[in-house]
Amino acid sequence: MTTHPPLPEPAELLADAHVVALPMRVRFRGVDVRETVVLRGPAGWGEFGPFPEYGDAEAVAWLRSAVDAAWHGFPAPVRTRVPVNATVPAVPAAQVPAVLARFEGRTVAVKIKVAERGQDLDDDAARVAAVRALLPDAELRVDANGGWDVAQALVALERLGEHGLAYAEQPAPTIEGLAAVREGLADRGIPVLVAADESVRKETDPLAVARAGAADLLVVKAAPLGGVRRALEIVAQAGLPAVVSSALDSSVGIRAGLALAAALPELPWACGLGTVSLMREDVLREPLRPVDGELELRDAVPDPALLARLAVPAERRQWWLDRIRRVHALAGAAA
Repeated sequence: MTTHPPLPEPAELLADAHVVALPMRVRFRGVDVRETVVLRGPAGWGEFGPFPEYGDAEAVAWLRSAVDAAWHGFPAPVRTRVPVNATVPAVPAAQVPAVLARFEGRTVAVKIKVAERGQDLDDDAARVAAVRALLPDAELRVDANGGWDVAQALVALERLGEHGLAYAEQPAPTIEGLAAVREGLADRGIPVLVAADESVRKETDPLAVARAGAADLLVVKAAPLGGVRRALEIVAQAGLPAVVSSALDSSVGIRAGLALAAALPELPWACGLGTVSLMREDVLREPLRPVDGELELRDAVPDPALLARLAVPAERRQWWLDRIRRVHALAGAAA
């Protein structure tokens, strides 16, 4: 892997940093209001938004990604438009039409959250069936976030697969579990592929899942992998098809995901970069939201008035700035 360049000093990082709170239209991964930091550097804007439950060590990659974007810019693209899937959170089936209505125009693919704590397989099946009824021709994929064990995953995917699934994202929590699910699906003749997400971005070795033959494709996110350039290297070395996704980012973070998707030599799958549609507010006047199942590659420059209006209270701002300083110190120690 390429060695990361040194990070700017904290004073430079924080000179033009804005901590904002973005209200959600619907709860997503337990979040009703998304707090994040957008910061400006000599090459543009970057985003630092590791979720609060993530430790400082895990957040180092997120800071490197923000610096990669704002201080070094993005690699040259090979495409200017990126196909994007709609995203359906773990809502009751009756709410599916309202969620999908927020994605403008044609929807080519949908990612559906499943295995939510407090719900059961009947809830998941009803949600998937509701999406399929509305979009009979769309490609569907489900995301379990490692919420099933191997046996549960096989039962669930046999049932959900009746609605026509392209793949299941992280159906089990471990690399060994993914491999067992993949083998079990093949043995049962269930034509659902296995995609690795957490087993790429949360493992010390992001290539371990590929070496183990545990997945058919990778889900890659710029922020938790340390930036666009490092994510490109991981995909190249893994030798597997990739789906680019986001981490519930503002349009600034989505822009990094777009840069990653635009620079990949091949892009066989619609990307999970449409989550700004799940937010009531954004830092851009014209947010990066998909239209007719695509996002156009364009710059993401926050509006100063929106940054001011969406700014968090002073104590929350201080919490985030202190976090950046701690993470910066850890990054320096690791280097």
